[in-house]
Amino acid sequence: MTQNAREPSFRESVDQMFNRAVGLMDLSPGLEEKIRVCNATYTVRFGVRLRGEIKTFTGYRSVHSEHMEPVKGGIRYATGVNQDEVEALAALMTYKCALVEAPFGGSKGGLCIDPREYETHELELITRRFAYELIKRDLINPSQNVPAPDMGTGEREMAWMADQYKRMNTTDINGNACVTGKPPNAGGIAGRVEATGRGVQYALHAFFRDEKGMQKAGMTGDLSGKRVIVQGLGNVGYHAAKFLSEEDGCIITGIIERDGALYNPDGLDVESIRAWIAKHGGVSGFSDMHHVGDGASVLEEPCDILIPAALEGVINLSNAADIQAPLIIEAANGPVTAGADQILREKGTVIIPDMYANAGGVTVSYFEWVKNLSHIRFGRMQRRQEESRHQLIINELERLSKDAGVGWELSPDFKQKYLRGAGELELVRSGLDDTMRIAYQSMADVWHAREDVDDLRTAAYLVAIGKVAASYQAKGL
Repeated sequence: MTQNAREPSFRESVDQMFNRAVGLMDLSPGLEEKIRVCNATYTVRFGVRLRGEIKTFTGYRSVHSEHMEPVKGGIRYATGVNQDEVEALAALMTYKCALVEAPFGGSKGGLCIDPREYETHELELITRRFAYELIKRDLINPSQNVPAPDMGTGEREMAWMADQYKRMNTTDINGNACVTGKPPNAGGIAGRVEATGRGVQYALHAFFRDEKGMQKAGMTGDLSGKRVIVQGLGNVGYHAAKFLSEEDGCIITGIIERDGALYNPDGLDVESIRAWIAKHGGVSGFSDMHHVGDGASVLEEPCDILIPAALEGVINLSNAADIQAPLIIEAANGPVTAGADQILREKGTVIIPDMYANAGGVTVSYFEWVKNLSHIRFGRMQRRQEESRHQLIINELERLSKDAGVGWELSPDFKQKYLRGAGELELVRSGLDDTMRIAYQSMADVWHAREDVDDLRTAAYLVAIGKVAASYQAKGL
């Protein structure tokens, strides 16, 4: 896959999509510019003594918009991290939070590093020093800037950062809320690891409830039996593929990784492939019969749903015309460039945009932040009371049956499910499902009602920018 020389950068793609949306809005030039530009980016260069010598690392933390505070956004570890990418991702976070009504501004961070090159204790030293540099400038703070995991980071790194913050702020009772995505035993929340992939599933559920949207994509029925190709079987891609195949009956026909792809029209075993990748670092060797050396070519295979779940720009000017999927859902940030987006729209392809499709992560991060500030897990106060009320209804129904001599009784399976009160995981999933439904409807209302809006991405930007503008106007700007 060779990108065309005219291909816009990731940041240029975000700006182009923003400009397309604001061209349909009645905003003053000053307010439009205020929403578009990135407020600040901090670049840090720090040294860590490793393997007998001092190694210097470069990191970034960008704050795009403080129309609401704290600002929110992940920290990624990757060799390609740069200021333009971080600022573009921070802008997407602003719009994403506004779209799903999470009360945050947008931020993003990154460290230029390949985490696979370092031992665990070395990564901890690097992460703690990076966190130290950000914390002392309030770029990690429960009330000002709250990072989360991103590509190359996870629960482990978030736990190190939270501990570093608490070491430096020993009297801050809300210290656990300085980052989200922590392990459950370190102040995290049930369902956070699966959140982005689960959000992709809920986004597809919302789309398949939209009859007009289905018609535009030329699709019928429900998710059962739909053929799905997933690009990137990392945390997001794996959970999306797992839930869609196990719970919705989708057939995962293609899985694309950095060392090629696996393709089988009859379906692939997601769990086996995930285990193989965890052990061998890629899909090579899993199955010669299904292995495709040019993994990117599998993006162009026929399927019903294409899920790019890893990198920016994988669908671009060089391959957009050959994409056959009628529906693309952007589980990654910016997987479709602005140029490719135009080609796909002209073809009639429906794209569920990244700012909505992968918002499950920040939504559940919001729940974790609230949990940390309230200092109590969800469900602790009401779960048993809920079970007791349900038991009263069951007892009364069974008494009435007995007194009337009807002789029927409730099935044990029903009683068990009905009587069980909602725990933290059930409440998190319920809140995420509700968030994704409401956000989709806000986009769909614009998409279907306005003749000058022919795609969900523009609709999403219109909704999000409108909310950010309203926040700034309420502040007197």
